[in-house]
Amino acid sequence: MADPEESLRLDTVKGPVSAKYARPKSPFATIVVAHGAGAGMDHPFLVGFTSACVDEGLATLRFNFPYLESGRRSPDNEAVLRDAWRAAFEEASARRKKEPVWASGKSLGGRIASMCAADAEIRPAGIVFLGYPLHPPGKPERIRDEHLYRIHVPMLFLQGTSDPFASLDLLGRVVKKLGDRATLVAFEGGGHSFEVRGRKRDPQEVGASLAPHAADLIREHL
Repeated sequence: MADPEESLRLDTVKGPVSAKYARPKSPFATIVVAHGAGAGMDHPFLVGFTSACVDEGLATLRFNFPYLESGRRSPDNEAVLRDAWRAAFEEASARRKKEPVWASGKSLGGRIASMCAADAEIRPAGIVFLGYPLHPPGKPERIRDEHLYRIHVPMLFLQGTSDPFASLDLLGRVVKKLGDRATLVAFEGGGHSFEVRGRKRDPQEVGASLAPHAADLIREHL
């Protein structure tokens, strides 16, 4: 049975930000989870994902970026986002016993994690992408993949087939180039938040449905 979720404050260059940490008994790994551009760490999608991860046996830490913490809508610049990721990863690493620490994030949160990992600013055991923003909607020529080839830990891409931020064909080519260290799991009809047109589902349920995929891959790489 998991311990109650603990509220934390993380120090960043823009001041303290909120975080929440949960740890089941004897977790096999910790996963740090960052939110996407439009919603913070308490969005039902992330709450569902992290709660289900705890049920799977993972310790979790989710956090806000400074702009969301201060009530702004526009994301911070890249340096500030990276700084927040480092603070969250350091906190999770300090709380672990011997288990590995993975990084994860919805859209923007996952992309910034991968940039930090590519530049060795964080050293996760692997990365789980909850919808990777490979390119802006309608602009597949502006592909964001260069840094991914400098990451040498396992990567799991959970992606909707109807996500406007990632042509599945293009993402499939990227994953193929990444080789054995990358795995792509496609969700038929899923949009950027894994919503399916014509099928109403609670965002918390949607987030929770992704956790077993993350847990299974992490177990494979223990």
